[in-house]
Amino acid sequence: MVDSFPRQQARTHRFTLGTPRDLRVSPDGERVVFLRSTAGDEPCTSLWSLDLAEGTERLVADAAAIGPGVADSPAEQARRERVRERARGIVAYSADCRLERAVVVVGGTAWLASLAGGGAPAAPERLDLASPEVFDARIDPTGRRVAWCSERGLWAAELDVAGRVVAGSSRPVAVEDDQAVRWGQAELAAAEEMGRREGYWWAPDGSRLLVARVDDGPVAAVWISDPTRPECPPVAHRYPFAGTPDAVVTLWWVELDGTRREIGWDREQFPYLPVVRWPETGDASALALVERRDHRIARVLRLDPAGAPAAVIAERRDPAWVDWAGGTPDRLGDGRLLWSADADDTRRLTADDEPLTPAGLQVRGVMGTPGDSVVFTASGEPTTVELWSRSPAGLDPIDRGGVVLAAAVGGSTVLIARRSLGRPGLELRVLRPGPGPAPAAPASHAATPVIAASVAVHEVGGRGLRTGLVLPTGHRRGWRLPVLLRPYGGPGAQRVLADHHAWLEDQWWADQGFAVVVVDGRGTPGRGPSWERSVAGDLAGPVLDDQVEALAALAAAEPDLDLGRVGIMGWSFGGYLAALAVLRRPEVFHAAVAGAPVTDWRLYDTYYTERFLGRPDEDPGAYERSGLLGDAHRLRRPLMVVHGLADDNVLVAHSLRLSQLLVEAGRPHTVLPLPGITHMAAREEVAEHLLSLQLGFLAGALGVELPTQSA
Repeated sequence: MVDSFPRQQARTHRFTLGTPRDLRVSPDGERVVFLRSTAGDEPCTSLWSLDLAEGTERLVADAAAIGPGVADSPAEQARRERVRERARGIVAYSADCRLERAVVVVGGTAWLASLAGGGAPAAPERLDLASPEVFDARIDPTGRRVAWCSERGLWAAELDVAGRVVAGSSRPVAVEDDQAVRWGQAELAAAEEMGRREGYWWAPDGSRLLVARVDDGPVAAVWISDPTRPECPPVAHRYPFAGTPDAVVTLWWVELDGTRREIGWDREQFPYLPVVRWPETGDASALALVERRDHRIARVLRLDPAGAPAAVIAERRDPAWVDWAGGTPDRLGDGRLLWSADADDTRRLTADDEPLTPAGLQVRGVMGTPGDSVVFTASGEPTTVELWSRSPAGLDPIDRGGVVLAAAVGGSTVLIARRSLGRPGLELRVLRPGPGPAPAAPASHAATPVIAASVAVHEVGGRGLRTGLVLPTGHRRGWRLPVLLRPYGGPGAQRVLADHHAWLEDQWWADQGFAVVVVDGRGTPGRGPSWERSVAGDLAGPVLDDQVEALAALAAAEPDLDLGRVGIMGWSFGGYLAALAVLRRPEVFHAAVAGAPVTDWRLYDTYYTERFLGRPDEDPGAYERSGLLGDAHRLRRPLMVVHGLADDNVLVAHSLRLSQLLVEAGRPHTVLPLPGITHMAAREEVAEHLLSLQLGFLAGALGVELPTQSA
């Protein structure tokens, strides 16, 4: 029996299971290491190695064998929530610089796997670390030591040549009694918003560590409970609401004997620490990027292990906020500082402030720095994400026309994971110079979707808004269709891409009888700094205006769109935008489903919110313009609000406060609580049936006659 699309999408974790990920290439370019499950509906991920010369894959660490049925610790579960990790088993690994040894953690236990050599791999070695439950274990670049987090502290141990822990070497290197202090772990703002998931970094020679000390004492405590289990106490969660104190984050040199000293910089003016990197090339110093709380100045610091004070080596300023390309700052092989700068309305790579990329090519992220070259992703057209190389010989495209999701570089080998509109599924390619056919890439075992997407991408309106239109399979011109908008996930996020996979769920909605419209409005990446910063001070007006403008322009060219029946739905920022649409523009939008919406930006976190709106005590008008609660009394369209009660990112208080005001104003609405569900809403039973519940609501609100059977 063939699964329905909702069931298949839920079982396959949105078709990510069975797909190779976390790709790395050895420095000699001969070996690839990656994570993958054995089938498209198998959620347990293991560690694999591929010998490019032989074309043979080896299972080097089987999660089902080393940790069957072992539950993850609360700390590990929290870490996975921050990175939106849905799979089980081995979901991360740490490898030495030669890609010969790797450390993985399963169920609170660390294991050492051998990555090098041919033939049948040796079974992973369980590491006897002599500490409480282990998470975020990482081997040092030389492969001779391992560090890990346990409870609130950081530990380290020596490894012998056989990969066993040296007796007596396992010890805490950074820990203290204060219950509000953690060593070696990322604070919520860093893990959720900055993109920094680590709290410690090995020196290239493994001689010492850089470690973040996080003091959550000043941060407000919130309590998350499960109302379906009233016998269980609520769980405390530190959450820095906009305008309130953040965690105090400091950075320390930590020696393997536990000796430590703090690295000084102007923390009062630059409290945020979004990036720490210890480049493998150049001198022995590390780099840190620090940022002012108002996001208008960012500095790169040079950190000297010998003890010299941190030195400011570069600075960027912007009247709205400073931004930079992912994977930077870093250091090139010749020692120059690799960063990015916004000039000519373009995010451009720079080396010691000299531009490396031209105006008009919007750099997105650095994938690797082999030798004197830089391999990076960039967009000339925002619906594509291309792979480029900049070397002393010039600028060269590597992969164009689709969406490069990941790339790994080792020696002269480049491994690319990409998608395109014309080819379903993930395409993996190995590029290396020389004659003969290219080596085989890691195989994908992802499930084949039961539906195929067909999207037409348009540029509409005066702003050239990139807009995708998905019609029902077999649609005949002249059939009037209700419209369903499924907007993007907010500033920094993007939905309209040349990626067949990205449109699968939209096609399912279209096949239920809708014309599905997706609009990337102001704030989305790939169109230049001024486009991204045009939402500064107002997260409501520009993004809602763009949805309305694109809808009107598209309908003028596509007469089958029935503007008398328009629904809108989304999750997180998309949920906020959906609720905003029916509250402020009911003449355009006739029904909405708002999933996990931010309704009051004072209830969201400091780092994200203050970047766009400033601090609420300094610019309360920005929060009034962008919030939903003041508009609750205006509701006159059907609205369903969906929220996970265990959501620790967008707290359920957002939806409950909106519902309270709607009740007090006498405005009918629907609330769908999801007990035990976090912001991911990843539980298979919920993910599957949530689609049909939302469909039933929208169909009833818009008068849509549903198909008798839907795939």
